[in-house]
Amino acid sequence: TVSNSEGVKLAAEAGMERVVLARELSLEEINTICHGTDTEIEVFIHGALCYSYSGMCLFSSMLGGRSGNRGRCAQPCRLPYKVECYGKKTGSQKEEYPLSLKDMCTIELLPEILNAGVYSLKIEGRMKKPEYAAGVTRIYRKYLDLYEKNPASYHVEKSDFEELLELYQRDGFSQGYYRQHNGRNMVALENLKQ
Repeated sequence: TVSNSEGVKLAAEAGMERVVLARELSLEEINTICHGTDTEIEVFIHGALCYSYSGMCLFSSMLGGRSGNRGRCAQPCRLPYKVECYGKKTGSQKEEYPLSLKDMCTIELLPEILNAGVYSLKIEGRMKKPEYAAGVTRIYRKYLDLYEKNPASYHVEKSDFEELLELYQRDGFSQGYYRQHNGRNMVALENLKQ
C-alpha cells in the first residue's frame, strides 16, 4: 500500500531494497516516486484488481471467514449482487457484478511504465493455472525484448492481445489506474463468460 515518496523512504530506512507500489497510483505519480528515490520500485502490470484499496479489505473475512489481508481472500467482490436505490434495482438486469473489477492489462503502456523508472514488473496470478502464468509472462517478455531492441517501433500485435484475453480476463481489460482514477469502464458489470 505504499503510495508516495515518503512511504518509499520509510521502507528504505527500514532496510527494504525494493518497494511494491499501490495499484491505485497513476503513471504520473509512479514517475514522481521513481525519480525521487534510489530504491527499486515494483508495480503491478497485469492481472486482478481489488475493489478495495490495495487489497486492504475486511469484506472477505466478514462474509467468508477468510481474510484478504492475510492472503486468503475468498473474493466476495466477484459474486453477483443486486444494487437498489429506494427499493428499485439500479442498472440493467444483466449488471449483477458491481464490485468485480476487470483485470488489468498494460501491455500497451509498457514503454511508459519503463520510462517512468520502474525497476520490476509484477504479474498477479494468485490461484491461476500454470498456463496463465506461462502465457502472460511469455507475451510480456516478448514485448520487453522488442522495446529494448527498437523503442520507436513499439506496438502490440492484435493476436497477442487476444491471447492475453483468452488466457484469463473478467469481461475485458482495463489499464487499471495508470491513466484514470476511477470509472464504470473498470468494472465487469456483466458476466459475459456465462
